[in-house]
Amino acid sequence: MQKGKKINNKNYKKNKKILKVSGKRMMLILVALILLFIFLIVRIGYIQFVQGAWLKQREYSQSTSNTVISARRGTIYDSNGKALAISAAVDTVSVNPEYINVKEGGVTNKEKTKELKEKMAKAFSEIFELNYDEVLTKLNSDKNVETIVSKVETDKVDVLKEWLEENNASAGVNIDEDTKRYYPYDNLASNLIGFCGTSNQGLDGVELSYDDVLKGTNGKLSTRISVTQEAIPDENQEYIEPENGSNIYLTIDSNIQSVVEKYLKQAVEENNCSRGGNAIIMNPETGEILAMATYPDYNLNEPYTPNASISAGWDELSDQEKNEKLYTMWRNRAVLDNYEPGSTFKVITASIALEENITETDIPGDFYCSGNQIVANATIKCANNSVHGSQSLRKAIGNSCNAALIQLGQRVGTSNFYKYLKAFGFFDKTGIDLPSEGKSTFWDESNVGPVELATMSFGQRFTITPLQLVKAACTIANGGKLVTPHVVKEIENPDTGYKKTIETVEERQVISSETAEKMRSIMQSVVEDGGGNHGKVVGYTIGGKTGTSEPDPNHPENGYVASFLAMAPSENTKLVTLLTLYGPRGTSIYGGTIAAPVVSQILSEILPYLNIPSNGEESEDTTKLVTVPNVQNKTLAEAEKIIQNLGLKYSYVGNSDEIVSEQMPKEGTMLPSGGVVKLYTQGNDERVSQTVPDLKGVSLAQAKIMLNSQNLNISSKGSGIVTSQEPAAGTKVDEGTVINVILQDEITEGQH
Repeated sequence: MQKGKKINNKNYKKNKKILKVSGKRMMLILVALILLFIFLIVRIGYIQFVQGAWLKQREYSQSTSNTVISARRGTIYDSNGKALAISAAVDTVSVNPEYINVKEGGVTNKEKTKELKEKMAKAFSEIFELNYDEVLTKLNSDKNVETIVSKVETDKVDVLKEWLEENNASAGVNIDEDTKRYYPYDNLASNLIGFCGTSNQGLDGVELSYDDVLKGTNGKLSTRISVTQEAIPDENQEYIEPENGSNIYLTIDSNIQSVVEKYLKQAVEENNCSRGGNAIIMNPETGEILAMATYPDYNLNEPYTPNASISAGWDELSDQEKNEKLYTMWRNRAVLDNYEPGSTFKVITASIALEENITETDIPGDFYCSGNQIVANATIKCANNSVHGSQSLRKAIGNSCNAALIQLGQRVGTSNFYKYLKAFGFFDKTGIDLPSEGKSTFWDESNVGPVELATMSFGQRFTITPLQLVKAACTIANGGKLVTPHVVKEIENPDTGYKKTIETVEERQVISSETAEKMRSIMQSVVEDGGGNHGKVVGYTIGGKTGTSEPDPNHPENGYVASFLAMAPSENTKLVTLLTLYGPRGTSIYGGTIAAPVVSQILSEILPYLNIPSNGEESEDTTKLVTVPNVQNKTLAEAEKIIQNLGLKYSYVGNSDEIVSEQMPKEGTMLPSGGVVKLYTQGNDERVSQTVPDLKGVSLAQAKIMLNSQNLNISSKGSGIVTSQEPAAGTKVDEGTVINVILQDEITEGQH
């Protein structure tokens, strides 16, 4: 018994020890469970309260397709309602690579998925003309979304949709509606209109300055989707309609703009202007800009393609150098860049003096020019070393006499001069509704000594923008009021049709109407009897002032600047025009010689187009004009007889019984007696071209002989020698083409 009891005690102790160990383990397990429970509670709380919103948004984004519905950007029209910038419907195609797969039994078949992606890459590359390898790389990407192609026309997307349906391969492919900006007239007003980026945001010009008005507000379509990214139709679909942007009507008249660009381009190329040129036409009463051109320009539909002026060595340039050149190409130089105005500024100095009653227009001997003017210790020469002798103000401006203007500036004085510079707006930006307007540079008034005042008086050693000069000159044209220029005429709500008109802003009265009238009279004399003679327009009274500024001493490589400022007509002025040519390297550098004739060409077309009444003056060329008849669908023999009876000549290749299929010039064209009509038949319709000769400097009779020898015709305005022609010399044209020439009396004095 004792033995059994001993054994039991032993077992008891053993069991007690086991229970003790088990209790500790249970306690540890219990503590662990409690800690785990606490951790789970904390984790759940963290997920619920800290990450809850984020997880909810993530779940929503993974199970919801949010498609942006792009607002249609407003259309930009010219003043006549011609669309210059439009937005067309396009699409953007993207993919979710992880959802493009082939599953069998719930498991991805890698081989078949590989084949599908290769097949899709081939389809994408063929439909959208893309690189196959680059597309395949995107389809195999680890990214959530890869854009295959942006802003493609809907007809190509329709082909893709058909392919996806036929191949049951829509999963993972997204097609989002978008819009793309188009410019129907390519280069027209490019530096003024500007262009848009890939997201339809305005990057330059009107597109940038009116971006908030044009862009509208995008809409959205939210749809529940499956794990394969396919739409799940349900009642929770949300559609927010986009608000389209407003339309804009410019003050620019595209017909006037085209005329200005044509002659500006011709002038820059004929005179080998190293830094191009620009032109502005402004309505002085309203501040409306009717035309604003810069050349060289660029294609708005390809804004990142360099034009001829910057394309040399393009591939060798760094990215930074390319960007700098592109920014140069895009610049609206009429608004952004400043220059020394030269003698065109003399009309401002003269206006100040007249307003202050310091002089009058026609006081004999009021000024004297000995060929130079001594100021302090400096000798300043008159242009071309001219000696003008005794002059009135009218004669001094007509002669563009530096000495007289220096004397006038001395009478005005620095304080008065600067007071009027401020009043004319030269110390401020013009306020035009275009981006990044440039600023003028003048000496601080406290630093202006006798020499500085002298050079400023005739437009040198300070800089302004072309638009600043036009704005100031408009005060002379409109009776003394300073008017803010603008390029937008109306803003239209496309949904309601409501139009907001941009009103004229008159800032202040700068000079009296009497002073303005006197200055217009002086400027008319400049064109009729002075250095602006080549700016005449047959049938109209024109006021003008030539300008030729010397190279900047700090940048002599920039060369001269030739310009011509014009007001048309002189009385009841409707247009103020400034044409500026930078760095001319042709036969002449003078504004009166190379800029004034171009303005004459421009105004000769624009004034009749605007129905501005002429003064009845006609060209001195009294040659009888004949109306070209319609001889198409007649035999050559019949056509010959009709043409000869009218005093015209003819030229053709073929047999007399062949039928005339086309003629040059067209029916209704006015030709001088002896003009040539070129005839073509169905059997002989190959065009014969001729190179337009250089007619500048020759008489009208000589020009006729030169053109007739090449079966070309002539249309002339004015008398004297040919100062300008269109088409330009060297242009290839068909026989029978009419070459337009302007003739002016030869003048050499005061053209700078």
